[in-house]
Amino acid sequence: MPAKELSPIEVYKMLPGTNCKECGETNCMAFAAKLVNREATLQECPPLLEPKFTEAYNRLWVLLKPAVRAVQVGVGDKAVTLGGEYVLYRHEFTYFNLPAVAVDLSDEMPDEEFEARIKVASEFEYEYIGMKLTLDMVAIRSASNDPARFEVAVRKAAELTEMPLLICSLDPTVMEQALTAVGDRRPLMYAATKDNWREMADLALMYNCPLVASAPFDLNMLKSIAKTLTEYGVEDIVLDPGTQWDDGLSKTLDNFTVLRWNAINEEEEYLGYPLLGAPIAAWTEKAEDPVINEWNEAMLASALITRFSDILVVHSVSGWSLLPLVFLRQNLYTDPRKPVAVEAGVNAFGDPDEVSPVLLTTNFALTYYTVASDIESAKIDCYLVVVDTEGLSVESAVAGRHLTADSIAGALAENKVGDLVKHRHLVIPGRAARLSGEIQELSGWNVSVGPLDSSGIAKFLEEKWKPE
Repeated sequence: MPAKELSPIEVYKMLPGTNCKECGETNCMAFAAKLVNREATLQECPPLLEPKFTEAYNRLWVLLKPAVRAVQVGVGDKAVTLGGEYVLYRHEFTYFNLPAVAVDLSDEMPDEEFEARIKVASEFEYEYIGMKLTLDMVAIRSASNDPARFEVAVRKAAELTEMPLLICSLDPTVMEQALTAVGDRRPLMYAATKDNWREMADLALMYNCPLVASAPFDLNMLKSIAKTLTEYGVEDIVLDPGTQWDDGLSKTLDNFTVLRWNAINEEEEYLGYPLLGAPIAAWTEKAEDPVINEWNEAMLASALITRFSDILVVHSVSGWSLLPLVFLRQNLYTDPRKPVAVEAGVNAFGDPDEVSPVLLTTNFALTYYTVASDIESAKIDCYLVVVDTEGLSVESAVAGRHLTADSIAGALAENKVGDLVKHRHLVIPGRAARLSGEIQELSGWNVSVGPLDSSGIAKFLEEKWKPE
């Protein structure tokens, strides 16, 4: 039974039923609900780990395991998890693990370029509605096919960054020498093919590293390699179905879709692994202007994110080409069941005093950070009361009764806003105008209706802020 169709009662029936609270929940039913929502793991139930519950544990694992195996690359805090998905489409449940973006390096790059690209990959960061968007990995290719030279390159990369590594060579001898340098970092090995699978599998088992199975544009062969590797004992596998640009784009996206469809809806065991996409393929035909290659790569990468790629290898390190990718994946991989919200409370901006304005907004992250950005840009000294609306925007919260005169009056009292200022004058968003009279009656504060858009706050305060 697909995870999305499970009910907490079905899971509860297989739990020990001790209500021991060792999982942190009040009872087993509450824990079952968390399991179904993927907010807890089976390992958090100590009684379930006892030998007498082994059968129940195994049955639950079969029910709850993701259709796409979760594969960890790297170690420590920087490790990334690829795959681990349960559904084909985000709206059916949710996606869990962001597609990793790996920046391409080669063992033939000049030292200056090699180091600069690692610096970009490591330091790339953009704050977006309270979340820090970053890159995830570096991919080192053995362009020289020289074992010693490749070892030097991967060792240097490991010294310059703690990010997980993707090490790329089809020659087992080259791969083995690289693993002697960075095997303890649990890199993702690329790649096992129909010709070298046994040697690569032996290395993956020896160093306990995940392994890419590759058979470009031959899905039957790809499935055969994955099956062979699994039966040989390799558990952590990533599939490379091949990536092409231009004439091969349609076939590329079709293959990614077929693989994920078959893994989830057809439950094909040997296809239930993360998928590797290589937008770097857009660089195979050099354009006169490199910007064209960057543009093509960005388009190909965006298409692959929407078509289930779990790791992307990119060559461009331009901010304009990387930012759309991290925005797109973040938007797709937020949980549709839980609006992105910030903590409710009172935040001070600038250096407010007892006569500074008091503004109000909701805790929907996009709303809050838009308002905060406009306040900061205008250099306004003020207090901003953030009301808990369960992550809804102002208009939606008012319509759904999540932002009411009661909740606003309660927020003013709970946060002791009256102790921060000597006036009793509140500015509410224009989209909450219909609440103004009720707020005034319940809270005792005078209420002004602010602009519909937070970009107008500065002008509004300049013209109309008269707390006395």
